[in-house]
Amino acid sequence: MTVEVFDDFSEPVKSAKRAYQASLKLGITKGVDRSRAVLAMAKALKRSFDDILEANTLDLEASREMAVSELILDWLKLTPSRLENTVEILQRLGELSDPLRRVRTADYQQEDSQSYTQLMPLGVIGFIYEAFPDLGAIAAGFCIKTGNSLILKGSTEASHSNAAIAEVLQNAITEVGLPAGCIELVTAEHGASIRDLVTQDQYLSLVIPYGRSSLIQQVVRQATCPVLKSAMGNCYLYWSLNSSLEMVRWMILDSHESEPDPVNAIEKVLIHRQALPSSLSVLWNSLKDKGFELKADEELVEAFPQLQLAKEGEWGTPYLTKTVAFKLVDSLENAIAWINQYSSGHADCIVTESYQESRQFALGVNSASTYINASPRFSRNSSRGDAVFLGMSNQKGHRRGFISLETLTTVKHIVQGNGRF
Repeated sequence: MTVEVFDDFSEPVKSAKRAYQASLKLGITKGVDRSRAVLAMAKALKRSFDDILEANTLDLEASREMAVSELILDWLKLTPSRLENTVEILQRLGELSDPLRRVRTADYQQEDSQSYTQLMPLGVIGFIYEAFPDLGAIAAGFCIKTGNSLILKGSTEASHSNAAIAEVLQNAITEVGLPAGCIELVTAEHGASIRDLVTQDQYLSLVIPYGRSSLIQQVVRQATCPVLKSAMGNCYLYWSLNSSLEMVRWMILDSHESEPDPVNAIEKVLIHRQALPSSLSVLWNSLKDKGFELKADEELVEAFPQLQLAKEGEWGTPYLTKTVAFKLVDSLENAIAWINQYSSGHADCIVTESYQESRQFALGVNSASTYINASPRFSRNSSRGDAVFLGMSNQKGHRRGFISLETLTTVKHIVQGNGRF
């Protein structure tokens, strides 16, 4: 057996050590100080739009010269609107109540004592993201708010943008008195690979990969610390006979409106075999008018030659573009079985007017969230409620579903005795 030894002075190791030391101080800071730091990050980011957009232009030009795909270019591109949205999310995070120190009575109580639990920081979180430079700032807001240090590792395509954003955030937190190591940036220029970072389990408490499924799987295979898998695309919709064509159309269109990452976009639609052909034609013509590419199984392509054939491997793979594939199924039971086998498992939908069907679907589909006659469209900064979300997780391990502030915390069990023995 070969034991791999890492250079103690490599950049990932030094960053992890700095972040770990900073987390010890950050974890005991007051909520008001962490909130002030997040608000300072928002203000600093807003003042730096021009510098960040200039850095982003360099990344876009270099990526175009390297023939980077249009998908990644769209993820990479920053606009004043996207940056403004990031600032709004940071401001909202700063204004939310402190997620830490919330005391809850424990289920288990010992004799002559009182037991309770508190939410506590995890420690050091690694965020590995593909393009999406603005997500680095949002992840930093989540981590500082919850008392966690953050190590950012973005893709090479976004190197200038990531560096510009990280510098702004680091300056902001040091100005309000937090340790500089609370936010670390590891770059390709340091000669650091993903593996170099995700194997620092003596310092990292959690790694969150964000991007295409290939990146997620790479991190899962290589990491020696816990991984919170995120998910994008390949969400299914079952179109019941007891349903509305207009509802189906609206849900598909609305689910693709979240930008720049189509987290909960409906990309696959299962149709009951007895659906009216006229309804199918109306839906497809409407989607084509909106710029969608349409695919289908062999049976549908034979009946509707205007559709492209979806290959077998596509049913379990996200498109992450305005593409939707359709497939005929014999029953709700068949639809549930197909979804459980091929869906990405984080957000799946049904359109039906039958309460029995809706309950059967909600309980039978093995996904983090199910939507009944409702758009699964993902929003980081929802207009309703107090929650802000970083993404969606499709795993059953650490946390499942929406990645919220509480997702980045852990529980401490405290037993308070009364002095008797």
